[in-house]
Amino acid sequence: MADWGDDVRPALLFDLDGTLVDSDGDHLAAFQDVFAPFGIKLDRALYVREIMGAPNPAIGARFLPQLSVAEREQVLEAKEAAYRARVGAMVPTPGAVALLDHADAHALPCAVVTNAPRANAEKVLTALGLSQRFKTLVIGPELARGKPDPLPYQTGLERLGAKASHAVAFEDSLSGVCSATAAGIAVVGITTGLPAQALVEAGAAFASADFTDPRIYDWINACGANL
Repeated sequence: MADWGDDVRPALLFDLDGTLVDSDGDHLAAFQDVFAPFGIKLDRALYVREIMGAPNPAIGARFLPQLSVAEREQVLEAKEAAYRARVGAMVPTPGAVALLDHADAHALPCAVVTNAPRANAEKVLTALGLSQRFKTLVIGPELARGKPDPLPYQTGLERLGAKASHAVAFEDSLSGVCSATAAGIAVVGITTGLPAQALVEAGAAFASADFTDPRIYDWINACGANL
């Protein structure tokens, strides 16, 4: 393991849904519940193409253009409540806990950067047993702009006191990859919802099924040496 100085110590920034946990099935079901009264037939392919990783205002504009902004917000708040009602015992993506243990052992600062509402993020992290493992939790809806804008990841770097050139982000969606790369951060794609090729084409350095891939640790080492 590299002997990093404090000024080059890598930071690790994690998306939540689809990255730290494979939760897309529950999100899809919650969207189906609230969209059905509007005659919207949402399948997995459409969810992946149009919803996964997108902020709720953009989802509302795409699927509910006939409603006012306030009415869209009500529908999407109902969706988030339906999702939270589904959250029970959850299991982190394989290798995630070991990577966080590794980060703790080497004093690597970690953050969660998500487009999920705070209530969702906190409930999911608690269900995963990971609520105390991160220095900061960046909530896209609480910022002026969410992913795919770089602001969420820029905010994560600022809160961690980290440099983009010495950071690694983990993302499962195209909007997330675009957000992190636009912030200047190297990205490892997690293929819970999209094929590796799609994530790499969006800007990920490489993609893995989970966090057990040894290339992740090699990339973190290289990131720390990226002066």
